[in-house]
Amino acid sequence: MTSLSSDDLRARAREIRRLILTSVHHAGAGHLGGPLSAADMLAALYFRFLRVDPLHPAWPERDRFILSKGHSAIGLYATLALRGYFPVDELRTFDAIDSRLQGHPDMIVTPGIDMSTGSLGQGLSPGVGMAIGAKMKHMGFRTWVMLGDGEMQEGQVWEAIEVAARYRLDNLIAIVDNNRLPQYTWPDFGQRGRERPIANLAAKWSAFGWRVFECDGHDIDAVVQNFEAATQVEGQPAAVIAHTVKGKGVSFMENEFPWHAKPLDGAGLARALAELEEAR
Repeated sequence: MTSLSSDDLRARAREIRRLILTSVHHAGAGHLGGPLSAADMLAALYFRFLRVDPLHPAWPERDRFILSKGHSAIGLYATLALRGYFPVDELRTFDAIDSRLQGHPDMIVTPGIDMSTGSLGQGLSPGVGMAIGAKMKHMGFRTWVMLGDGEMQEGQVWEAIEVAARYRLDNLIAIVDNNRLPQYTWPDFGQRGRERPIANLAAKWSAFGWRVFECDGHDIDAVVQNFEAATQVEGQPAAVIAHTVKGKGVSFMENEFPWHAKPLDGAGLARALAELEEAR
């Protein structure tokens, strides 16, 4: 683990966002809205909380992290590169044929990836398995799983939530990137991009037996405080419902559904990078 200050974590989050934008622009394809909404939390996880060793990615005692919202892989790749798992320059190969950095995480080829994900709703279940395995083997690692609010519609998620509480998995922490702008969900007058996400997530997780925390997912101090509180929970799994903004950090992307998965042209990239620089 590292012990970066809040200002350092904010700087890491800005750099993660810059790498997300440039990598997707270079690839000519990829997701932007979801990775940008998760950047602050990824910075806090990898530079404050996760017990990992980039030089030994398969270290048995490492903490595990699963990006259940696998389409946001470029955000995780940018974070892993900054953490030292592979060169930052390798991000230029994102989504290219034969690259280790595909559009969705692949645990077989990419260092630092603990679970391959892509089909939404399937990330928490292996997280439950990892947490049970750690208990059975008397190992001290913790498993973290980041989900999108859209995939909370999947029945498999709620089955995993129930099982985790049944086994009292206090070594499991779920994070919901609640940007409230999923690609598909309950339609509201048939206007795509104006759908209604699942309401009262905190109450629902709590009803299943989890200890639930809520915070602004872009307030680094609040993120750190709530992640720390989640690690202190005993006898039950913990969930952090992080309220975020899709496309966070780029004004013309924020809360704009079309930027769910659309690369920037050259002028747009320059404008977005200028905004990130001004935010320093």
